[in-house]
Amino acid sequence: MKRGILLVAFGANTRQANETLSLVDERVQSAFPGTNVRWAFTSEIMRDRLAEQRVKTDSVRKALEKMGFERYTHVAVQSLHIIPGAEYEDLLADGRALREQGRLAAVTVGSPLLHAESDVQRAARAILHHLPEERKPDEAVVFMGHGTWHSGDSRYADLSAAVRAEDSRVFIGTMDGSHTIEDIIPALQIAGIRRVWLLPLLSVVGRHARKDMAGDDPQSWKSRILAAGMECLPVLVGVAEYPGFVDIWIDHLAASLAELDAE
Repeated sequence: MKRGILLVAFGANTRQANETLSLVDERVQSAFPGTNVRWAFTSEIMRDRLAEQRVKTDSVRKALEKMGFERYTHVAVQSLHIIPGAEYEDLLADGRALREQGRLAAVTVGSPLLHAESDVQRAARAILHHLPEERKPDEAVVFMGHGTWHSGDSRYADLSAAVRAEDSRVFIGTMDGSHTIEDIIPALQIAGIRRVWLLPLLSVVGRHARKDMAGDDPQSWKSRILAAGMECLPVLVGVAEYPGFVDIWIDHLAASLAELDAE
């Protein structure tokens, strides 16, 4: 048996995002010493942008094929996504394909951040623990996730319910899906909120956080909140920068490696 780990993220092409993924890499290597760690990005657009900058990255399928060529036999793939959506399903499919082709003897896939109900509760505690220290009790905190029309989008609603059961001035929405900034602003106004802290519910800080959340475009979340008459304070920190969230991924990877050893 030659065992390896493949960490899978959407992608990153900013300094802050790359530094965040490097910290995750260090956490994983510290937790599982002696097991080699590789990376893959699921976003083809991100891989193309990096290729234009002469930075080589692999898709999940390509990374697994390379590991098979390098005589790895057992690979634990860990998703660093937020919800169990289409990208997670693609990971499962890629793992099955490499096993069926005989390129790898065994492939297991660790769950994304919000997979089980227990994950939702842990993530809710992490959110409440990592709220901005300067935030006052009468101020709101709004988190912006990516969102999707996949059924996995329901996990955002589950997380919102768990968080708001403890702090009714914390709001979770997404760019796409069933609960967007158009739903959140009226709720902020009804609550009489005057100041809003705005944070990404994204693994790393990239284009979505800088432009769609905190940018100056009239349609950004920051601009929409300002236009509604409230002060807005963006905080550009991805969830993978907080130990409480990374702990969940690490535990999922540990379970995946245990399953791999049982193969």
